[in-house]
Amino acid sequence: MSENGLTEPEYDWSDYGFDTRQVHAGEAEDRGHGARITPIYLSNAFRFDSLAHAHERFSGTDEGIVYSRSVNPTNAVAERRIAALEGGAGSVVVGSGAAAITSTLQTVLEAGDHFVSTASIYSGTRVLFDGVLGRSGIGVDYVWNWRDPQEWARLIRPETKAIFTETIPNPKNDVVDIAVIAEIARAAGVPLIVDNTVATPYVARPLEDGANIVVHSATKFLAGHGAVIAGAIVDGGTFDWAGSPRRFGLIESSGGADLPSFLERFGIRHAFEHAAREAVVNNTGPALSPLNGFLLQQGIETLSLRMEKHLENSRLIAEWLDRQPEVESVDYAGLPQHPDYDVARRRYGGRPGAVFAFTVAGGLEGATLFYDRLRVFSRMTNIGDLRSMVLHPATTTHVSFTPELRERLGITPGLIRLSVGIETVDDLIADLRQALDGVSGVAG
Repeated sequence: MSENGLTEPEYDWSDYGFDTRQVHAGEAEDRGHGARITPIYLSNAFRFDSLAHAHERFSGTDEGIVYSRSVNPTNAVAERRIAALEGGAGSVVVGSGAAAITSTLQTVLEAGDHFVSTASIYSGTRVLFDGVLGRSGIGVDYVWNWRDPQEWARLIRPETKAIFTETIPNPKNDVVDIAVIAEIARAAGVPLIVDNTVATPYVARPLEDGANIVVHSATKFLAGHGAVIAGAIVDGGTFDWAGSPRRFGLIESSGGADLPSFLERFGIRHAFEHAAREAVVNNTGPALSPLNGFLLQQGIETLSLRMEKHLENSRLIAEWLDRQPEVESVDYAGLPQHPDYDVARRRYGGRPGAVFAFTVAGGLEGATLFYDRLRVFSRMTNIGDLRSMVLHPATTTHVSFTPELRERLGITPGLIRLSVGIETVDDLIADLRQALDGVSGVAG
């Protein structure tokens, strides 16, 4: 109750439902004008009251805002909202999904360190791991069968400092059981980092299954409208950085000669978040524009509504494709014949996202005939848009991979990736049907 007897608005949304949190979580009162929607703070820096005040901000004794490269008031609302939906201790938004993954690994790892990743991950992430991080002296090995504890044991070694995976890999929809991998990470004393882009916190919350850090290409389903490039890092606040037998130099360092370490300043609950923000994101500069931060939080407000339509359309289309004579196979874990069907049913309610692949008969010729006939599906490389999109991985996202690696990953000449949007599903199926009509000749 305020001094004038009026009830104050609610600003603590922690005990409210998902739909309520996606609309309200993270917002702060605008005492200047009473704006109901978070303003776009297009300011690169912010005033100090005095020399002493400036020193307090830079030394970390005052956690107020210094510069938009590390914190911006608009972006801070998106950060708090994403953390609330994932169930994390805090979040840092950055300029892209690739920046989120890079910044996360640069916070945990340094030259000479090593991490292990599941093999079926987004192609751009694998290029980042093998190329950029490899040139920085950080090694990676890939687990091809996440169910095999002996394969993990063979790859985890003393310099291993993290495990990385995705809830719903793109494009093959070969979902993983985060709880199983979390147990492996716990036994090794390393944090589990999970890319939750395709699932979103509406479908899966990896922190609840034992993950320690979550990353997003917020460009995709979180923003949802194809207008934003953004990334997000969520600190679960659960990894015991001090208790692990491994050493994490950046988190256990101070970030400055006269400062205590991030772990000493912020404890287990927030040490990673602040190390990532202050020592990596601020210093390397992958800042998110406040305009994109505003669009991101606007997109999040309708996440559950959009995801319901994405998920239902995807299920119906996958089931329809599975009955078509021109389709050789459908990589959708919601189908009973898929090898990951039980995991998808148990962990994701039988609805494993809205990005999956299928194989057209006729190899590359069949794929070309199909792809070039589509009219409603947009031929483009994004996923997670309101609009339905289609891509041919072998000649685009995976074109830089060797033929041997493409074959092992299942990226065949006839493979088509779909990102299913929220259009009327009958219109989408009709577009797929008329495109498949062009394949009939080469399908035998």
